[in-house]
Amino acid sequence: MAQYQINVSSELLHQLFSGKAHDSAVASLLESMLNQVLHAQATEQLNAERYERTDERQGYRNGTYPHTITTRVGRLTLRVPRIRDGKFSTELFARYQRNEQALVLSLMEMVINGVSTRKVSQITEELCGTEFSKSTVSELCKNLDPLVTAWNTRPLTREYPFVLVDALYMKVRENGRVHSRGVMIATGIHLEGRREVLGLQVGDTESEQSWGEFFQQLKQRGLRGVEMITSDHHGGLVRAVRQHMQGITWQRCQTHFMRNILDAAPKGNRNEIRAHVRSIFDAADPKAARALLEQTVEKFKDLAPKAMDTLEDGFDDATAVHMLPMEYRVRTRTTNAVERLNEEIRRRERVIRIFPNRESLVRLIGAMLMDLDEKWETERIYLNMKGLLEWRKTRTTPDAKVIRIS
Repeated sequence: MAQYQINVSSELLHQLFSGKAHDSAVASLLESMLNQVLHAQATEQLNAERYERTDERQGYRNGTYPHTITTRVGRLTLRVPRIRDGKFSTELFARYQRNEQALVLSLMEMVINGVSTRKVSQITEELCGTEFSKSTVSELCKNLDPLVTAWNTRPLTREYPFVLVDALYMKVRENGRVHSRGVMIATGIHLEGRREVLGLQVGDTESEQSWGEFFQQLKQRGLRGVEMITSDHHGGLVRAVRQHMQGITWQRCQTHFMRNILDAAPKGNRNEIRAHVRSIFDAADPKAARALLEQTVEKFKDLAPKAMDTLEDGFDDATAVHMLPMEYRVRTRTTNAVERLNEEIRRRERVIRIFPNRESLVRLIGAMLMDLDEKWETERIYLNMKGLLEWRKTRTTPDAKVIRIS
């Protein structure tokens, strides 16, 4: 990562630390720093300072042009360098503004379409410090929407042995009414051991048809090498997996399954039942899990018959993960990783409350997922896949037993 030396004027420092600091002072500081970064990037690209004479120079400056960006501390005017007989290259604006633009656009659209509340209007002014016309919104959409669309339709070039899918519902205004729409999100773990957001799709409902269209889109983009899909037990989702992802093991989320069992159990027995079910989930192999199941059912069949029926009915799907080596079970047996992602989405959605249209919904969530995806790509390995590659070789032996969706 490139490092740049930033200078801050004494006057600006005085504004910041005099006890009278406000957004304008922070904006001035940010504007000064970003302009210096742009100047440094131009020097780096040309391999020469302004007016410097050197044989290594790669071109010449040709002045600057103003570029305005809107941030939470106000509008910043940046002086973007021009390169004679060439093009100045920088990634400074793209990532910095994606989340910012998505949130601002959603709020602005709410105000413009007359569906906002007084609170949302105040938030918009705090974020932007100005009024926005429809033409401004349209122009910003032109810059952001193609980026989100390109990311959400990009080819999937890796193998993803593990895929986790989930959906959450959000309110969208359509045809003058507010509707609840399902937002389907898929994440995967590829053979390099890192997580990746595979994509999202908005559906009218969380139906078999909606999930089927989502899976078809993922397959058309190149989704391959999937060993296991983990999700909750939503009927439409499970049917879509069986229909469109044949030959792939489906793992029922153990967290959701445990909740279903305990909801059907008497309150006085829930803690004891939880401990027994947890021992089934943690069993070393399918044979041990089956033995623990029989013991648990025998013990609680009279005290909690409905809970035991739920346990028996979902046992095979909830313990499908036992086909994998031990080190891969914890992070693939639940959708907890997706649930944490959903919490982050909900935190931002609570500010919006009602999206003015589907485009606004995809824009905000897509921009957030893009940044998260970039963060995951640079983080440490989530799962070491060496053991999985070895398991793939040995499971083809006659003694290997693999549960598959029929």
